[in-house]
Amino acid sequence: MRAVVGHQFGGIDDLRLEDVPAPYLAPGTIRISVRAAGVSFANLLFIAGKHQNRPSLPFIPGTEIAGIVTEIASDAATPLSVGDRVCAGLPSGGFAEEAIVDAGNVFAIPDALSFAGATLFPTIYATAYAGLTWRANLKAGETLLVHGAAGASGLAAVEIGRALGARVIATAGGEHKLDAVRRFGAHHAIDYKRQDFREAVLELTNGRGADVVFDPVGGDVFDNSLRCIAPLGRILPIGFASGRIPQIPANIVLVKNLTVIGLYWGFYMAWGKSRANTALRAQVRTLFDELFALFAAGQLGAPVDQTLPLAQFADGLRRVEQRRVIGKVVLVPGEAA
Repeated sequence: MRAVVGHQFGGIDDLRLEDVPAPYLAPGTIRISVRAAGVSFANLLFIAGKHQNRPSLPFIPGTEIAGIVTEIASDAATPLSVGDRVCAGLPSGGFAEEAIVDAGNVFAIPDALSFAGATLFPTIYATAYAGLTWRANLKAGETLLVHGAAGASGLAAVEIGRALGARVIATAGGEHKLDAVRRFGAHHAIDYKRQDFREAVLELTNGRGADVVFDPVGGDVFDNSLRCIAPLGRILPIGFASGRIPQIPANIVLVKNLTVIGLYWGFYMAWGKSRANTALRAQVRTLFDELFALFAAGQLGAPVDQTLPLAQFADGLRRVEQRRVIGKVVLVPGEAA
């Protein structure tokens, strides 16, 4: 099969499209013919060896796929059958024509959901939904501030926040991206390139600040968010796309009675050394049922910016690296270059 392979940690140019043996069907797993693989900022950290989920060499990147079930291990506990359309989350191996996934991390997708759109569910929508509901306990009527709102993670938080009944304030750079976040449900959109988002949020909330902050950016964005968050607010550091992991000032946390809430979705998917218990795995399956119900109700648009053949993986990764994406870039193994 064809796959994107890294033989050393580094950058995009260190990856190669190669012919490799098909992966072994391990106990408790499912083989999937990959029809779409999502590209994310986390992939860039992964290939650089800087992600918390660090692979052994050589490696195949890719953590979110959609496709068709082609083989199921005899001991796999799953309601799925060969031929089912599914999406799946995996610690690595998605940028390939076939992938082997733990049966507990494979989910049947609605007929109306495209393979490309389905790649947003295993990690992007799941992280946003779990973060805003399980962890931050976002309530209807509260104000949600979403950073990096035009990217896949940010748009997912905008849509889910809107579906939960929150007032959504989104930050993005440039009018094209602001139009997109409004289209996907933001009540207010702030161009952080032209306006101090801290001042804008305080103005929009009459000086009170946001109740919940969804932050995939980190760095200065996290620091300034602490200065426009409401008392008793909750902030979710989802990622560090800025390149700087912020230090949390305990004095601000104390004075405002804030809660800083971590969420590593790989824990719930039992990736690597993070082993979630049986009750949590059942909770994950319920979460996907709820996400697909939101999709069926028209509240999740599964926005795909561009689909590319697998051979053009470098172009897809660079689009994400250069922040030229609204929604998701998706690689399609079945398409020729």
